[in-house]
Amino acid sequence: MGERVITPEMVERYGEQLRADERSAGTVSKYLRDVRAFAAWLGGREVTRELAAGWRASLVGCGYAPATVNSMLSAVNGLMRRLGWDDCRARFLRVQRRLFRDERRELTRADYDRLLAAARTLGRRRVALAMEAMCATGIRVGELRYLTVEAARRGRAQVSLKGKVRVVLIPRALASKLLAYARARGVRSGEVFRTASGRSLGRGQVWGDMKRLCAAAGVEPAGVFPHNLRHLFATTFYDSCRDIARLADVLGHSSIETTGSTS
Repeated sequence: MGERVITPEMVERYGEQLRADERSAGTVSKYLRDVRAFAAWLGGREVTRELAAGWRASLVGCGYAPATVNSMLSAVNGLMRRLGWDDCRARFLRVQRRLFRDERRELTRADYDRLLAAARTLGRRRVALAMEAMCATGIRVGELRYLTVEAARRGRAQVSLKGKVRVVLIPRALASKLLAYARARGVRSGEVFRTASGRSLGRGQVWGDMKRLCAAAGVEPAGVFPHNLRHLFATTFYDSCRDIARLADVLGHSSIETTGSTS
């Protein structure tokens, strides 16, 4: 067996290192899934740059979108870097930046209003409030955990992600709704959004809750997912102030170019 063979122990250590770097649970899970997929494709062969490039080509051949391929390569290249195998890292695919977003995958203000109305009619208070929170503050779905009872009382939340810390202002009306919801759920401190068992609300749960509203709301499901609420916030914010640098700061982006794609 060659000395550059990916083992389950290496993958587990990689996960531990990612968690130590304060990567989100979703990110850690995705990275490990991608690394295991690469290891399975290798089938016990020693890692080389040529094989890494071959895996990249196989992903393209399977119909994966370039952005998806690059995200998978990012996970694998991260492992290579941690192991000191930098000469085995594969280059990313070159992706031409899209100047315009696909309108079919956009969420309009009217769609958002219909989703909220449907959630309230169906008694889905949690998803209704979660959507309001993301659209009113621009936070990511993975940052909902920072909306605590204490943050609502202060009117601001301190969000920490990927080594960066930013303050998110919570509008007074939203803060009142968060506190009322917490009281109704018997939550006196900590995270406002929780599962029935008291755990943090996950991305998949919010995504699923939103998708289940589509039929009742009469909204096309293709544009309904949590991150589009961040896009809607960004569009509304920019339309009101026309200051992309300020928007970048609010969204927690280190680069204005990132804000241009509203990620």
